[in-house]
Amino acid sequence: MERKVRVRFAPSPTGPLHIGGVRTALYNYIFARKHGGDMILRIEDTDSRRFVPGAEDYINESLQWLGIGIDEGVREGGPFGPYKQSERRDIYRQHVKQLLDAGRAYIAFDTPEELEAARAEIPNFQYDASTRTRMRNSLTLPADEVQKLIDNGTQYVVRFLIEPDKEVKVNDLIRGEVTVNSSILDDKVLYKSADDLPTYHLANIVDDHLMEVSHVIRGEEWLPSAPLHVLLYEAFGWQDTMPQFVHLPLLLKPVGNGKLSKRDGDKLGFPVFPLEWHDPKSGEISSGFRERGYLPEALVNFLALLGWNPGDDSELMTMQELIDKFSFEHCSKAGAKFDFKKGEWFNHEYLMRKPDEELAALFMPILEEHGVSGFTPEYVARAIGMVKGRANLIPDLWEQGSFFFIAPEGYAEKDVKKRWSAETPAIMEELIGVLEGIDDMTSANAEKIVLDWIAFKEYHLGNVMNAFRLAVVGACRGPHMFDITELMPKEEVTRRIRKAIDTLHYPPAIYEDTEIWRNQRAMRRGEPPVA
Repeated sequence: MERKVRVRFAPSPTGPLHIGGVRTALYNYIFARKHGGDMILRIEDTDSRRFVPGAEDYINESLQWLGIGIDEGVREGGPFGPYKQSERRDIYRQHVKQLLDAGRAYIAFDTPEELEAARAEIPNFQYDASTRTRMRNSLTLPADEVQKLIDNGTQYVVRFLIEPDKEVKVNDLIRGEVTVNSSILDDKVLYKSADDLPTYHLANIVDDHLMEVSHVIRGEEWLPSAPLHVLLYEAFGWQDTMPQFVHLPLLLKPVGNGKLSKRDGDKLGFPVFPLEWHDPKSGEISSGFRERGYLPEALVNFLALLGWNPGDDSELMTMQELIDKFSFEHCSKAGAKFDFKKGEWFNHEYLMRKPDEELAALFMPILEEHGVSGFTPEYVARAIGMVKGRANLIPDLWEQGSFFFIAPEGYAEKDVKKRWSAETPAIMEELIGVLEGIDDMTSANAEKIVLDWIAFKEYHLGNVMNAFRLAVVGACRGPHMFDITELMPKEEVTRRIRKAIDTLHYPPAIYEDTEIWRNQRAMRRGEPPVA
């Protein structure tokens, strides 16, 4: 009978979830969904010294935002709980005893000082068959002394007894068969009496077995521990239920060599965490993809293609399309460079696909940050619909379209010099009259009336329209001018033109305070001309 696909994502609550961990969770999820399997979220909190408050909630919120669904976990429950390792102490104790009783593990009392002395004395020291007989453990001490030390509360660890010179084979769906000689492995610590908790190595093996995990999909950095895990499965007699291993390629920094780190993001200006993280200890705030303005579906699409390809030219794929196309046969062994500019491109493409009404809802918090209120969702949706083609991230919508919500407080200097001449104020006064006479401000109608007026007056089309745009937008940029004026109230358009007339002089250093300028100002104010 074919085994049901069951995968697990097992992060430690020691801080924010790194984007590499997000990709691991994503691959687990889409593989499980591809095969009609289950996705387990297991919290590995066995290292009590590194526990960070809020990290577990952060992990759950991140996965929820990204649309990575969990079938079994701390919040969801399930038939194989508890799903938090600190709540499974009794289970681990039983399995530690099983290994000790079978002679596959032993108790070691070596202090940190004694271990340090051994490292200083023995070159390339590791705790293994060649050194364990020289150390203070249950293999070298009489049984009654061992029991006495335990009864007296002496702290100890339980180490796995690795037989030397044994060929250990790891079958990996990406890397094929990997063979390692057991002599290079040390007797890893499986359990610590100090906190009555197992280490990663024991807890994962026991949990994967008991939770019937069929595939262990994790980062390449865990590949060195795979031979040990194979040996542990054999020690427990669980060879028939050993999961299939999959070690994913590393995420590499965009520039240079090495694994992607937070430092790379800080240096180059991109986040490496899915959500903004507030460190409860240092108070440091680290940026997140969500707060930076990424859409979750764009980030998922981008991450999926870092180390995997669909076997065709597809780039933009929904979650369901990723699930349908996914296969480890198309995963790379080599690391994938984290090209954050490509990530911005993905986000731009998804912004363009997103309905304007949905974007408006995402944009509302940015309006609130800038103290803007009073605009209907319909107005906001139409406004950002005109400028989203120039945006990569959601905050870019403000940069490109803020003029829809607040009048310009200044004007682009280079555009003023090029587009605002001595004749411009008088022409803009005329334009105000033309606009005020238009009852139907739809784009096509207003455009025809204004362009006919420009032609009739024999004005230069480019000069007039660019000055018009400069007055309303604050710079010679933005969408079609009459699309802007169709949406913006006519009173607001004419008010901005009047403000520009009163504010701009051409050119300030030469034109201001001349007789022509004073006469034009007097005319605008309805005053008699200067003598």
